[in-house]
Amino acid sequence: MPKVGVEAVRKDALVRAAIGAIGEVGSLDVTVAAIARRAGVSAALAHHYFGSKDTLFLAAMRRILEDFGRSVQAGYHRCRTPRERIHAVIEACFDEEQFDPAVVSAWLSFYVMAQRSPEAARLLAVYRKRLDSNLVHALKALVPDADARRIADGIAAMIDGYYIRAALRAPTVDRSAAVAQVTSCLNVHLASSPSHAETETA
Repeated sequence: MPKVGVEAVRKDALVRAAIGAIGEVGSLDVTVAAIARRAGVSAALAHHYFGSKDTLFLAAMRRILEDFGRSVQAGYHRCRTPRERIHAVIEACFDEEQFDPAVVSAWLSFYVMAQRSPEAARLLAVYRKRLDSNLVHALKALVPDADARRIADGIAAMIDGYYIRAALRAPTVDRSAAVAQVTSCLNVHLASSPSHAETETA
């Protein structure tokens, strides 16, 4: 295998190991050495590729966000109406890979890290902007602009809330129930909007 291929495989293993290790302890209280052992490589090699635990964790979050983006796009391919596109975003937020306990723990750690790391804060801002854009774009086809932004904020807050509850190991959190609750809230908001378009067009 070419050298570049080996490096890519090892980096991928380290990224996945970082997500798994953080999920196991529920925080960033893990070492690069522990992550490296989990990935089957040396700590020296992990430091060579990423330089620090924070850099490695940010690489892991970029991977999670890329996976989320692909999930949204895959859902869009099956959509014909704005409401279906909103539902595709909600489903992507709670699909099996995104709502995996290790990934949920990584998200909670990411929220905390963003309070002290400008790079993490920028990455979190990019995610929030994309989520808002996806929701608002579809909602504007159904309700006035002001309502679209208000509803999008509410949906995003509910999604964050379910992730926080899941990260805290709340026993009642279930992905299917989360999708149903967020969708129910969406339906209430849409029904209460005086300009809600009953006939939806793609």
